[in-house]
Amino acid sequence: MRASRRVLAVALVCLASFCLSSFAAAQQSDEVVAESVLGPRWKQLSRRAGMIFAGTVLTAAAPTGANDRTAPGATAAVELRFRVDEAIAGVERGQVLTIHEWAGAWSMHRPMASGQHTLIFLYPPSRLGLTSPVGGALGQVALDPSGKNVAERKPALALGLRSEGLRNESSRQPRVPGGARNVSVVQLERAIRRAREE
Repeated sequence: MRASRRVLAVALVCLASFCLSSFAAAQQSDEVVAESVLGPRWKQLSRRAGMIFAGTVLTAAAPTGANDRTAPGATAAVELRFRVDEAIAGVERGQVLTIHEWAGAWSMHRPMASGQHTLIFLYPPSRLGLTSPVGGALGQVALDPSGKNVAERKPALALGLRSEGLRNESSRQPRVPGGARNVSVVQLERAIRRAREE
């Protein structure tokens, strides 16, 4: 009887150890994937954002304000509307979010078009109600047509884009093992949520 209890106890310890090591490996792989897609300062990117979500671009309007005769002294802004498909921080799933971005910041990241799926990290809105992707192009990840996986990504600097605070990170990004198509939004979401809790 004692021998079978010892065997059972050893088996339970081994199983618990295996489960913990599997969880640690999964956690580490999420972080490795996040670094591969978002760059080595992905945790800073995650923490600086006030809103993070995977969504669909509904509209991307031309800059307004600077040349608008009805609004003297207005700041030139671009209006963007998104449907939040996967909420990570600061938004709710299914929400239709309208943001205003300073037209000067608009030129510092990839253009967005209606129907495009993106994972986006946005600064908290300023006093003027303006926001933009954290780190410019680094805070904007193109997703595949399903909106569930990362699309192949060109480094921001290869596109001639630069961003404050996090510049030159994209040129050093390692390739994702197996290609970016194998990286799901769910993996990035887990890593991002853990980074924001640290």
